[in-house]
Amino acid sequence: MMASTAQINHRMLTWARERSGIALPEFAAKCGVTVDRLRDWEDGKHPLTFNQAQNYAQKAHVPFGYLFLRQPPVDELPIPDLRTLGDRGVDRPSAELLDLVKMTVQRQQWYRDYLLGELAAPCDVVGRGRGKDNVLDIVSDMRQQLSVGLHPTRGDSDEYYRKLVEKIESLGVLVMRESFLGHYTRMFRVDEFRGFAIADEYAPVIFVNHADAPGPRLFTLIHELCHIWLGITGLSDGSEDAHRDSEKLCNAVAAEFLVPEAEFRPLWRALEDWKANLPSLEAHFRVSKWVIARRALTLGYISAIQYQNFISEQIALWKQREKSDQKISHYRVKNAQISSNFSRAVLSQAFNGHLLLREAGELLNVKPANIRKFANEVGI
Repeated sequence: MMASTAQINHRMLTWARERSGIALPEFAAKCGVTVDRLRDWEDGKHPLTFNQAQNYAQKAHVPFGYLFLRQPPVDELPIPDLRTLGDRGVDRPSAELLDLVKMTVQRQQWYRDYLLGELAAPCDVVGRGRGKDNVLDIVSDMRQQLSVGLHPTRGDSDEYYRKLVEKIESLGVLVMRESFLGHYTRMFRVDEFRGFAIADEYAPVIFVNHADAPGPRLFTLIHELCHIWLGITGLSDGSEDAHRDSEKLCNAVAAEFLVPEAEFRPLWRALEDWKANLPSLEAHFRVSKWVIARRALTLGYISAIQYQNFISEQIALWKQREKSDQKISHYRVKNAQISSNFSRAVLSQAFNGHLLLREAGELLNVKPANIRKFANEVGI
């Protein structure tokens, strides 16, 4: 008995594959067919069975029903695009970025409804700095609200990052950070975005791209926090040569928050090898050499070429270290990625019978059967 043919629109196949960003040879291998057969499918010269069409949609990360459409749906980011490529945003977001933002918006809207149901008050840090452009005033207010000083007196950049995440979440801002979408084969691109913010008055969200090296994550975190402070929702790339006024301001705030100019200038020494400054300044401010170098760039102590060469070296070193990192609990990592406050809310609603385990699993990206294990691992 011959398998039934899927009456799909073959033109949608090429759209779905190109949307996924996977090259034709690699996609053919994923589908278990030759490149010639894949071309025949996409050209409409050879029909697909239902199983083949469903597998194609799964590999391309699109709903199966999309393959029956007459024209591709319009892929638009549900939040403003504040990234910089010349004087404009990136034209075509990747499938991973689109799906991530849509998923984050879904989580944010669920959490907002949850808070409203709990009669929670609005988050009073959202828009606190709206209309202000004085960097020192914004930084001072952020430090006051977070109850932090100019910089830590102990620990390192990673510890500072973790503590700031906890402080930010204590203000009512969800902090989410991941390096890929669901599976490591769907890695986020650092050259596409470093983070984004949703400045909702009840359920603000910060997302930090953890496909990025640890060094710049701290800068991204404060950059996106500034977005919340200004009441600006949007996607950022953290570009050093940002053109938008809001991005310039967020960059300036992040730099001043992490490395105060008045304290930095007297400590910088005019050395033949400028990088000899980094170890002592890293120890003083408790931030990464990456952040110190960026501050030196913005204050004119090093050139853009010197900075870019240094960053390239840092990326290479990080990739070497990453291969030897020890693995920790999958669920502890996931709890940190999703936001502790969000995880606790979802789990409490599920265990109280107000949310189906299937729905909780979708929000947490955890199989329903593993919800209890997830809760135990993260101490909920």
